[in-house]
Parts: sequence; C-alpha cells; structure tokens
Amino acid sequence: MRTRRKQPDVPAPDSAWSEIVPGLWMGGHEFRSRPGQVEFAFVHSEFDVVQTLLRLPGHGPDPGVEHHVWPIPDGPLDGTQLAGVIRLARAACDALDEGRTVLVRCYHGYNRSGLVVAHALIRQGRSADEAIGLIRSRRSPWALHNELFVEYLKAGLPTARLLEELTE
Repeated sequence: MRTRRKQPDVPAPDSAWSEIVPGLWMGGHEFRSRPGQVEFAFVHSEFDVVQTLLRLPGHGPDPGVEHHVWPIPDGPLDGTQLAGVIRLARAACDALDEGRTVLVRCYHGYNRSGLVVAHALIRQGRSADEAIGLIRSRRSPWALHNELFVEYLKAGLPTARLLEELTE
C-alpha cells in the first residue's frame, strides 16, 4: 500500500506541529526550519498521546507515551480505513476530555492528520467548514488540500464510510 505520494509543488510546513485547539496538535515528520532547510521532526514525550498515520521508524514517540498507529494513504480510503480514522478522532476527543495533549501526525501534517483532527473538531460541535478553516488558519493554507478528504468531511465520515463499503 502506498501511503505517501510525491508532491514537489507542496511545500513543507514551517513547523513540526501546530496547536489547532488547546491540547490538540497536528503535525508531520518533515518541516522547513529555515528557508531551504527541510528537517525531520522527532517526537519524544512532548505529548500524552501520539496518533501516527504514516510511520517512519525512529521518529518516536518515546517509550511510555500512548501511541496509536493507523497507516492510511493520502488518497481514496476504504470503509475499514475510514473506520480507523473515526476511531482515532474519538480517541483524540476522549484524551482531550481527560485533559491530555494529543499530536496527530502524518508526513507533512496536512491531509491525513487533517482528516482526523477535522473529524475530532466536528465531533466537538464544529461544522466541516469551520473545522477545515480552523485547521488551515492554524496549520497551513496547504492543510487539507486533498479535495477527496474535504468531500469526506463535508459528507460526514460515517456517511462516507457507508458509501465506500457499498462499493467494495
């Protein structure tokens, strides 16, 4: 399964991770530390919970940090993959309700992590448009540039999941 497409026109973000709402962070494995300088991000124990949608060995988190791994492509998702995204968003909301900090990460911290974070925000009562706008304003205008993921969010992930399962 391919989990990352090469997209040379999409710039690396300016930071490893960004706080979207208090306690809920979105990030990636690669960021631009200075103009022209792209570096890898390593998470240690900065967060109570780390959710990883694209795993690169050696990028953390430290032992003892709650870590959920659910590799998905930055492209069409099947019903099982969408169910996993829904479960991660629910777990993120539960952790936030307990006062814990959560990092959701993928490669750049734009699309896959955006899908989980947006669904968590929708679970908390925001509309899809509000969630997408908030993510783009706090992370990057490039966040959720995958239009299919935006369509999933606007339809509602449970609805998108049911539709995908009908076509499988």
